Amino acid sequence: MENSSESAGTTKRKHNRAFMAGWLNGYGIGLLAFPFGVVLLVVIWYLVTKLGDYPAFILPGPAAVMEEMHKIIVNGVLWIHVKATLTEMAGGLALGLGTATILGYILAKSPILERLIGPYIVASQSVPAVAIAPLLIIWFGTGKLSKVLVCALVLFFPVLINTIVGIRSVDAGLKTLMKSLHASRWQTFVMLEVPASLPVLLGGLKIGVTLSVIGAVVGEFVGADRGLGYLINLAKGIFNTSLMFAALIALTAISLTLYLLITALERWLLDWRD
Repeated sequence: MENSSESAGTTKRKHNRAFMAGWLNGYGIGLLAFPFGVVLLVVIWYLVTKLGDYPAFILPGPAAVMEEMHKIIVNGVLWIHVKATLTEMAGGLALGLGTATILGYILAKSPILERLIGPYIVASQSVPAVAIAPLLIIWFGTGKLSKVLVCALVLFFPVLINTIVGIRSVDAGLKTLMKSLHASRWQTFVMLEVPASLPVLLGGLKIGVTLSVIGAVVGEFVGADRGLGYLINLAKGIFNTSLMFAALIALTAISLTLYLLITALERWLLDWRD
C-alpha cells in the first residue's frame, strides 16, 4: 500500500514537472520577450517626447505618467475605477458567455433553427455597440446593468460562432461510437462533445475576455460616474493626458492578465492532448 502511494506521488510529480516544462516551452520565450519589449517601448516613448519637444498635454513623458499612476494608486482613486470596470466585465462575461454558449449549442444541434434565426443574429451585429450603448443607458440607467448589457452584447456573437463551430467539429465517427455504446445525451455531451470542442470554445473565451474590456469602456464612455472609461473621459475633459495614459495602462494590464489566465487554463485543460 505504501509503495503504491509513493508510486502515485512520483507519477504526479513527474506529470507536474512535464506540465511546467511544456508550459515554459510554449510560453517561456514570450515571457522573456515581454519585459524587453516593454523597456524598448518606454525608451522609444522617452526619445519621442524629448526629441519632439511635445507639450505635456499632448504627449507626456513616461516619468510624468508613472508619477500620475503612483498618485492615483496611493490615494485609492485607481482601485475605485478598476473595481467598477471589473465588476461590469464579470457581469457581462457571465451573461454573454452563458447566453452565447447555450444558444450556440442549440443552433449547432439544429441546422433548421440556425437558418431561421441566424440571419437576424448576423443582422444585429451590423449595429455597432457604440450606437446601441446610448439606448441601453436611456432604458436601464447609468448604473452597472447597462454596462453589463453592453459587455454581453459585444462578446455575444464571437462566442456564439465559436460554440457552433466547436460543437459541429466533433468527429461523426465518435458520435456513432457513443450511440453504439448506448450512451445517453448527457453522457455524449460530457464525455465527447465538451472535450472535443474545448479548444474552439476556449478560443472563444479568449476573444470574449478581451472584448468584455471594450464593452465596459464603451458603456462607461456613454454614461457613468466611475470606471476606467469614465476616468479616461474625465482626463480628456481636464486635459490631463498623464491621467489618461495611466488609465489606458491599467486597462491594458487587465486585458493582458485575463488573457494569460485563460491561456494557462487552456494549457491545463488541454494537457491531455500532449
